Amino acid sequence: MDSETLVRPELGDLVVGVDGSPSARAAVFWAAGEANLRSRALHLVHAADTDRRAYWSDAETMQAIREAGRELLADTAAAVAERFPDLDVTRTLGRREPVTGLREAAGDDKTIVVGSRGLGGFSSLLLGSVGLGVAARAEVPVIVVRGEADRPEAGSVTAAVRDSADLGWLLLAAAEAAARKASLHVVSVWNILTHVGSVATMLDDLDGAARRRVEETTLLADRVRAWYPDLNVVPHVETGTTTPGKLVEAAAHTDLLVMGRSHRPLGAGPSLGRVAHTLIHHAPCPVQIVPAGFATEAGTP
Repeated sequence: MDSETLVRPELGDLVVGVDGSPSARAAVFWAAGEANLRSRALHLVHAADTDRRAYWSDAETMQAIREAGRELLADTAAAVAERFPDLDVTRTLGRREPVTGLREAAGDDKTIVVGSRGLGGFSSLLLGSVGLGVAARAEVPVIVVRGEADRPEAGSVTAAVRDSADLGWLLLAAAEAAARKASLHVVSVWNILTHVGSVATMLDDLDGAARRRVEETTLLADRVRAWYPDLNVVPHVETGTTTPGKLVEAAAHTDLLVMGRSHRPLGAGPSLGRVAHTLIHHAPCPVQIVPAGFATEAGTP
């Protein structure tokens, strides 16, 4: 991606869903801390889904649903104010279902934060349907809050890259690192299994592929430094037989893991992809998914 198509991104306001669950509450406080770090506003959204519920609920029930939603938002805003008294906080009682409601609240420049709500007996592993739907369909960055609430800071942001086409969203990861005064680790996993299985594959080819991956990752790090000269940018190429596995390991030593979201083949719609899907279910730290094209506008370093 040419530098002429890029702009140094600005970290936007935070939109977070409120539904009363422990996972959502953890996401609210994480989002509040992130908004405070960015010096941006926090928008609390309770998607009450009243448009759909009205088809089978009477007026009294709908009124109770709205009152409960307003009370939940008020209580949540009060709890946030206790920890972050100077934070600008808004409250929205939405009429749409949660995925649509959060996407509409985010517009085209905010960041959505969701919790890693579990399903059944696998609460530490499985993300709920709302989180999955938002992460796969949103046109703005989405952060899935994972990991322990009292996890010590590592002083780093990790970006999982593949090639030079990732530069656009990588600049957003750089902005996150700069806001935290942290290092940015640009990590690419060279999976040897993707280079074997063909009769034409030779050891020299594998060595050459590995060298090219190192060169590409180093070049990406250099291009980020052109935009953020004061940022400590460290390129890494990890070798393994499972890309998600190596990235989950890397996530154990960072404050935020950032990666891009691709499109489905032939433009059939957004897709998380296998690697992103694994990370938002298993990473031990918050994971930010950036949709393709989000950070591409006119600009030069």
